[in-house]
Amino acid sequence: MTVHTHWLLAAALSTPLLAHAADPAACDVVRFADVGWTDITVTTAVTRVVLNDLGYRTQVKRLSVPDTYKALQDKQIDVFLGNWMPSMENDIKPYLANGSVQTLSANLEGAKYTLAVNQAAYDGGVKSFADLATYQQQLAGKLYGIEPGNDGNQLIQQMIDKNAFGLGTFKLIESSESGMLAQVKRADHLKQWVVFLGWEPHPMNNQLQMHYLSGGDDFFGANFGGATVYTNVRAGYAEQCPNVGQLLKNLRFSLAMENHLMGALLNQSSNRRREAKAWLKANPQALSEWLQGVTQRDGSTALVPASGGQTP
Repeated sequence: MTVHTHWLLAAALSTPLLAHAADPAACDVVRFADVGWTDITVTTAVTRVVLNDLGYRTQVKRLSVPDTYKALQDKQIDVFLGNWMPSMENDIKPYLANGSVQTLSANLEGAKYTLAVNQAAYDGGVKSFADLATYQQQLAGKLYGIEPGNDGNQLIQQMIDKNAFGLGTFKLIESSESGMLAQVKRADHLKQWVVFLGWEPHPMNNQLQMHYLSGGDDFFGANFGGATVYTNVRAGYAEQCPNVGQLLKNLRFSLAMENHLMGALLNQSSNRRREAKAWLKANPQALSEWLQGVTQRDGSTALVPASGGQTP
């Protein structure tokens, strides 16, 4: 028998000014874009659970990065939690320029995003971008990316087009996050060399013997493509739906949280919603910080779950 989570009133989380304010009816459904990366899938899942518990309905559309920004501009979606910067600078630039997309806040600090190699390639001498051309034969002349249109793939293609690091005769292999990681594991099994897009947070950092390559600053940025992830919304959304907007501004994720949730999904084929609920129940302090100045959908005081798991 399952004992449902006990809910506690969190009076301190609502100011008197907000206590009776409710977002307009147009804000009832919050529409998210998910570009298919596991980190964005889990942060979106957690945010949707919080919004559902506040009384909102949510939808998610699977879109590529370019289609995500087009959909934000066209008001087909409301929220995107996966603006990796600076690697996505060119993707978002025209939409920031025309005012159709807004950046609300940073939701993750300390991420990284650049090319990486497996242990065999690293042991063989591939330590930096400058080493790749030297070992083109061992690497089969292939650079493995993720889904077509992805910003990281575009950076790889730019290097090929410009013959940067002597990569002019290499070929970009596009597939998907899962397809690329399957190729890396296949290469490891066959003791072959492989170079691919790597990033953190992601369980690949724990599952694979991988090494990030130095020297790619001109394309991926300093500190191994050191990245900050931002929350984007369609223009005016946070003003039209101030309660949802406040929650979105408050969202702060951590590498440890994302690695845990992503690992649970990828390793155990678990249900994202169930994992999100379990994490929120185990981390009430994080939730209380997200709910500062946020009310229920109807304007009443927001609720925070007490910590503690399910009992038989």
